[in-house]
Amino acid sequence: MEIGTFITLGVLAALAFYGIAIYNGLVNLKHAVSKAWANIDVLLKQRHDELPKLVETCKQYMQYEQETLERVMQARAAVSNARERGDVGALGGAESQLRLGLGNLFAVAEAYPDLKANQTFQHLQGRISGLENSIADRREYYNESVNNNNVRIEQFPDLIVARLFNFKAAQLLEFSEEEKRDVDMKTLFNG
Repeated sequence: MEIGTFITLGVLAALAFYGIAIYNGLVNLKHAVSKAWANIDVLLKQRHDELPKLVETCKQYMQYEQETLERVMQARAAVSNARERGDVGALGGAESQLRLGLGNLFAVAEAYPDLKANQTFQHLQGRISGLENSIADRREYYNESVNNNNVRIEQFPDLIVARLFNFKAAQLLEFSEEEKRDVDMKTLFNG
């Protein structure tokens, strides 16, 4: 064999290995997004299971606050539906409504000293608050994973492999402008 053939074969082998490395990197990013979503999903399920207990505990004390309790349960159902469908866009909106409802519920609970003193309520409030913090942390990690994936499939030469093997952009978990605004405490306590 000629030296030119060896050089050509060497270049082709190097390109093949480089393509394989790009492909494997894209697969890792895709699975990182899936893993990040699964981590959020676990926490959403845990919170989903805790909310009815919280609402039931509150019902015993908050006879005049049925609308607040119903809004929390409706938002819970919307989050669950979006989560089960894997609809990241709808989940962002539903999460905004649920967080607003929980904020209202905890604010209204301040007017019920017996409820605030109830051990079950305190436990559930602490558990849900802890889950909210964990969800926020996981959301940040999910969005970072999505961003890494999306940037990589648009960069050259990765975009060639991404298009060849049909790698898709993932959707960021974003929230409504309402959730990003500061909370209006007058509305919470006068509502």
